[in-house]
Formats: sequence, C-alpha cells, structure tokens
Amino acid sequence: MKKTALIIGAGPAGLTAAYELLTKTGIVPVVIEQDTQVGGLSKTINYKGNKIDIGGHRFFSKSERVINWWLHFLPLDAAARKQHIDIQYQHNHAAFDISQEHLGSGDKIMMVRPRKSRIYYQRKFFDYPLQLNGKTIANLGVLKMIRIAGSYLYAKLFPRKPEINLAQFFTNRFGSELYETFFKDYTEKVWGVPCEKIPSSWGQQRVKDLNISRLLWHAVTSFFSSNKSLQQKGTSTSLIEQFLYPKFGPGQMWEAVAEEIQKLGGTILLNTRLSALHGNERGLITHAETIHQVTGETNSWNAAYFFSSMPVKELFEKMQGIPIPQEVMHIAQNLEYRDFLIVGILAEDLAVKENNTEGLVKDNWIYIQDNKIKAGRIQVFNNWSPFMVNDPGTVWLGIEYFCNETDAFWQQDDKLIAATAIREMEIIGILDAARVKDSMVARVKKAYPSYYGSYSNFSSVQKFTDSIENLFLIGRNGMHRYNNSDHSMLTAMTAVENIINDRKDKQNIWEINTEEDYHEEQS
Repeated sequence: MKKTALIIGAGPAGLTAAYELLTKTGIVPVVIEQDTQVGGLSKTINYKGNKIDIGGHRFFSKSERVINWWLHFLPLDAAARKQHIDIQYQHNHAAFDISQEHLGSGDKIMMVRPRKSRIYYQRKFFDYPLQLNGKTIANLGVLKMIRIAGSYLYAKLFPRKPEINLAQFFTNRFGSELYETFFKDYTEKVWGVPCEKIPSSWGQQRVKDLNISRLLWHAVTSFFSSNKSLQQKGTSTSLIEQFLYPKFGPGQMWEAVAEEIQKLGGTILLNTRLSALHGNERGLITHAETIHQVTGETNSWNAAYFFSSMPVKELFEKMQGIPIPQEVMHIAQNLEYRDFLIVGILAEDLAVKENNTEGLVKDNWIYIQDNKIKAGRIQVFNNWSPFMVNDPGTVWLGIEYFCNETDAFWQQDDKLIAATAIREMEIIGILDAARVKDSMVARVKKAYPSYYGSYSNFSSVQKFTDSIENLFLIGRNGMHRYNNSDHSMLTAMTAVENIINDRKDKQNIWEINTEEDYHEEQS
C-alpha cells in the first residue's frame, strides 16, 4: 500500500507539499482546509465579480525554481515574451530563460505588472520606499530635510548598540527624524505594540540591508537603466520595479494547483478542521482526527507523515498522547498573532488623482502615515490587475486594518466597519463618500505571526517539534515566521526533499529566508 501524508492547510505551503509529494514520491497526500476555498492568506475573494487579494501578493522571487514552478501552472502572458527576451541581452547577470512551455494566452496566465507603492502623509504622496529626490524635498520642506539629514548623520556616527528592538533598528539605518515621520506610526498600527517591544530580528528579516545609501544608489542607477528581468537579482525586494501576477488574483494560482493535485490522485477536503493529532511515547504522530464544519462528520486518518501549516499555538492545543515539556507548552500557548481585516469599497471615482490630473492613481498600495486614522494601507485592485474589477468604469479599493479579534473594532457589525473605512478615506481626501457604490468586509484571523510575546523562546518549540520525526512544520503560521509566499513554498519543497533523502535533521527547513541562498537581497 502507498504511504499517506496528512497536510494541514491548503495555502501555498500545504499545496506545494502535496504537489511535490505526488510528482516526486509515491506518497499520497490528503489536504485538510477549514476554509471554503484553497489559498489560505493567498486566496482571492470574489464579491459580485469584484475580486479581493487578501493583503496583496506580488509574485516575485529570487528563486528560479519557484518562478519555474509558478509558470508551470500559469504560463507567462505571451505578449510579454519579446520584452523579456530583449531584456536578457541587457541584463545577462539576471537573465531568465523563458521557454515555450512557459508562455500562454487566455485566462490562465501570469501577467507582468508594474510596481508602484507610495506613502500618503499630510495629503501628499511620497515614494515608497522613501526616495531622496526633488519631490520629497519639496513635500517635506527644507527645514524638515535638514533635521532628517542631521539625525541621519548622528545615527551613523553614534549608532544605538546593542541593537535590540525595531526602533533602534530603524533609527540606526534612517535616523530618528525619518523613523518618527515615516516608520513608527505605520509599524505600530500593523503590530499593535510600540516598536520598542518588537525585536530587531523582525527588521533584519523583512528589511534586511535597505538603508539610505542603498536608496540613493538605486535612485542614481535607475536613472540610467532599469532592471526589468523576472528575478531582478541585486535589487532589494522593496525596490523591485515589476512583478508577476495571475490574471484573476493570487487565488487563481492555488486553484490551478489544487485542480492538478486532485487529477494526480491527491485529496483536498474543504470545510474540514483538525480536531486532534495523536502521537505515542516514541515521539511519532500516529493519526489525526478531523471534523467537517458543516455536516459534523468525523474521520480518523492514519498517515506516515504529517505536515502542518496551521498556527503553532493551535497545533499544540490539538496534540494528544505525546509528552510535551511544560515549558514548551507554555511558550506555544503564549505565542501572539495579529489579525487582519479588509474593507472592499467600490467607488465611481477617487477624489485624489495621479499628478493632479484626471487619471486614476497608479499605486498597488498606498501606505497611510497618520496616527489619527485606524486604516494602515490601501490597495487599488485596478492596478494589481484590471480583471479584478467587474466594471472597468469603477474603482475597487481594499482598505486594510490590522487588529486583534478581541478588539471592539473587529467585533463591530460589517456595516459599521465599512462606514468607518469610508469616513476615514473621506477625511484624508482619498474619496468622496457620495460616490461610493458598494462595500464589504472580510476578516482573517492569525494573519501575521508576531515577534513578541513568548517568541523570544521559540527555539524550544522548534527543537521539540523537530524531534517528532514524521512531523514537518511549513509555511508562515506553521513556522511562526513572517515568510513570503515563495519562502513558504520553499519550506514545503525542502521538507519533501528531506523525506526523499531520509534526512532526519530539519535545520535546512528553518534556514530558508535566513541563510544567504534564500535571502531576498543577494549580491
């Protein structure tokens, strides 16, 4: 009989693991997903033909393996082929071989989309990441720029050591004036705690070596040439100029993957959640119990391998039969998360215009730097893909809120939350409430694993789960690490490789997005 693998979660990590098992081993995957659709945080919500990308997902990776994987399921729009072949001659160091099999047309395609994000501060637009150019100087004023330059020089001469928290991390790289103006408020909206309570390791993972000197260098070099290759090696992720994007949003990718998994003999069970994960004293998981959230039907699954992309805190709550040290259980139970809420707003037009003309702003994201406004960021779905919008004559926005499910705001009625979002957008001059046609609200629990709470002792949890030979933690929530989609996929690929190679040590899974080979920023 073929071996079985039970995979918890049908997000990028779980579905990648299932496909890799089917195509590289004789192991048959069973994927359970408590949502009504696949994709996890990368799903696409369809509201009356208007599509919402939860959190915004740029398909961009330094990994050629990941790009090839994506293009296998959704080929690159054939119209982009000539552009990329021409670019290869200009940027041989970042060339990417687009073979005929990776080209397509119709609906099942990847488009190449321009990247533009800006900060909206005091009703003015600033490039994101912040660019030291004439427009920035004009917006801020000479005196403000002098203070920024002075505090930056001071930070370079007298850096704060040791660099323990995120406030110190940002201050050392940008100076206190720039940190207070453009980093502090937004970061604290996202995480709900002061930057002083967030470890600097978060910045080291997410921002890496981005600093003022790199911003200046990018501004100078981009004036003479532009790196349009798919991988954009040598360019910080925050500075990329384009990215891949499925025609109908990120969920289209994972729906295509799920369809192929089922064709190959894998099983995907929606509306199904884990109720118990049983183990024995020998330190192995023996079987899992699941329950269908609609019918109440229960099932027991014997498997040789178990993959988990569910939140670590919830995973430990389901474990039975395995002796868990009290200290490890305490750490797992006290891990913290940040929940995510997005308000879709359909409008006839926006009050704010691109370059004060009649055109729609070209941003994918607009970061709101205003501590009087609860919203943290705006997505303009028209600019992610025009096919995300049912009526091309309308503007489809996603207003993002970072909160906890215990917050009064989260627990309000959808209509009240939508009214708050509309009012806030009117206050800061983004839209006119009278021109709003429709709205909706979507909530996502445990969207962001937090780097505070008991996270500082997470290594004990990692060591314990690694000792369970047939259990593999993968993905963002599975590893309690703020990974991007490509890194989550690589954790799944590596876990499957470990099974193939009979490798017991799982350190290589944890090194993804930390060691040099996987860094978004490469020399």
